[in-house]
Amino acid sequence: MRRTGTAIGVGLLAASLLTACGGGAGDGKTRIAVGLFGNFGYQQLFEEYEKAHPDIDITDRTASYSDHHKNLAAHLATNNGAADIEAVDSGYINQFKATPDRFVELGDSLKDRWLEWKWEASLSKDGKQIGYGTDIGGLAICYRRDLLEAAGLPADRDAVSALWPDWESFMAKGREFQAKAPAGTKWFDGGPSLLNAIVGQAPTGYYNREDKIVVGDNPDIKKGWDLVAQGVADGLSAGLLYSTPPWNTGFKQGQFATVICPAWQMAKIKDQAPETAGKWDLAAVPGGGGNWGGSYLTVPKQGKNTDKAVELAAWLTAPEQQARVFASNNLLPSTKKALSEESVGRYQDPFFNNAPVGAVFTAAARALKPQYQGPKAGDVQTELGNAMQRVEQGKQGAQESWDQFVADVKKLEG
Repeated sequence: MRRTGTAIGVGLLAASLLTACGGGAGDGKTRIAVGLFGNFGYQQLFEEYEKAHPDIDITDRTASYSDHHKNLAAHLATNNGAADIEAVDSGYINQFKATPDRFVELGDSLKDRWLEWKWEASLSKDGKQIGYGTDIGGLAICYRRDLLEAAGLPADRDAVSALWPDWESFMAKGREFQAKAPAGTKWFDGGPSLLNAIVGQAPTGYYNREDKIVVGDNPDIKKGWDLVAQGVADGLSAGLLYSTPPWNTGFKQGQFATVICPAWQMAKIKDQAPETAGKWDLAAVPGGGGNWGGSYLTVPKQGKNTDKAVELAAWLTAPEQQARVFASNNLLPSTKKALSEESVGRYQDPFFNNAPVGAVFTAAARALKPQYQGPKAGDVQTELGNAMQRVEQGKQGAQESWDQFVADVKKLEG
């Protein structure tokens, strides 16, 4: 999940580091530090768990997506400084499960909770489980009904979904939209996000199953690159980088009509532009499904209270808690029971014009065939986004930036 949060302050960081590995709270309680990136919807759950377990004091350390994973790698390498529970995004789970000896092995007693592919994605090659699954992403398109109507396009969600059975159609409608678009509005937010969704639908992504980076030889990625680069050249992109301050402002000012929408994206839209409630809706993603994001809770071995950390991680990811987090933060459950909950499947979101978000995303979750993620898939994804951003900013032409991207990611295999 690329749910980028606000970096913690220096004072809080210092305090957290002192207690990161299960230190005492000075009052006889056991302090468990939880390292997160962005909003996992856990604050109320933390308070509830502390009330039920008076001997536990939970602190959380929230950093940006990239910083969180870089810091975790450094803490594991030095065997010092990791939180008692560390969240890991799906783009990085392969990197960390390559060193299972640095994590508490969680065993398979809870295996049947999760969708099979979610459970298997965090298993090391020798069968050790390092993480309990939190959410999964799924994919849809969130769109502004009012902006599409202003450009003469239909706004009904079924009609909108029919506009773009594939990405070529999506771009064609974008050119049609742009010809009559309200001043200051573009078709989509930015090339990196759009390209990430397209790549995520490919049978093979950045890696093959032998953990070799294959971007330079993968025609699906190059096809997606050329399509998005052409959209940028046609003026369809607002040129905004995901989860940056300008991107956040773009929601408030209506700078784009569509945005790639994994389930967790809906909470970000609500947070950034609450005044747009009712103007948004949800349509099918071109190409038929896909996934962006989803995370795991891991327990580094360096912690001093790993048993209690495992208990908390198991409770936070239990079906009951996942269903509640979906209701509060739209994070799609990865457990089978939660996905079957009537409250999840029937959920309609008034912010998104009462779109049947529960039905849309649970159906997508059950049909999902996840793409294999190599050891540094998250880093490759970042490099691809940087490459498309260079094109959007006019720093390089599309082919030049692609060639640099291919050369840059080859270095990651070293």
